[in-house]
Amino acid sequence: MLAYSDASVLVVEDEAAQRELLSYNLQKEGLRVVAAGDGEEGLLLADEEEPDLIILDWMLPHVSGIEVCRQLKRHNRTKHIPIIMLTARGEDADRIRGLDTGADEYVVKPYSVTVLLAQVRAMLRRTRPSSMGEQMSYGDIVLDAEQHKVTRGGKLHKLGPTEYRLLTVLIERPGRVWSREQLLDRVWGHDSEIDFRTVDVHVGRLRKALNQPGKPNPIRTVRGTGYSLDYDA
Repeated sequence: MLAYSDASVLVVEDEAAQRELLSYNLQKEGLRVVAAGDGEEGLLLADEEEPDLIILDWMLPHVSGIEVCRQLKRHNRTKHIPIIMLTARGEDADRIRGLDTGADEYVVKPYSVTVLLAQVRAMLRRTRPSSMGEQMSYGDIVLDAEQHKVTRGGKLHKLGPTEYRLLTVLIERPGRVWSREQLLDRVWGHDSEIDFRTVDVHVGRLRKALNQPGKPNPIRTVRGTGYSLDYDA
């Protein structure tokens, strides 16, 4: 089993046998899996869970996979989530339509589960490198997920567990502005009773922990919106 760090996958598939097979194999990989049997439920779970990856069937009851993909890519909360679309449609025109709608990968049925899992790993490696225990950097800040260490300009910085999780979220997508609600969901979990003021406090602690004399503040505050890892090293 791979050493994923709480990475999650949403499987939207109306065929129960396929849904269970995918869920079982993804869980064996160490991933947290949520599953939906139709497009409406898929949209709801995508918004509630904000998973790291979505495996989406094209032919779904109520709302088609294409429409689910279109709606997910339209909203700020979900537009960044990578999507692997599954379909029995193998024509080039269908493939182009799926990719143009926003799907990141297009897999034609019948497919090899082993190959699909390899695609999942490759996509998570690109979008959630911390889940693969890899090293990430932005400017002179380096986060080593395997050794659980953070350095800036070669100097080791000790972070508390919450500040470390905050930095992990920010450094995976430098320049992206995260709302307080999004950070709350990512760092503390969707069901957390923590309020937005607590997010501000921990961002302040992270700033203080990373601060070095003569160097810029690594975290930008976007008034009325949230925070971003965005500075000139």
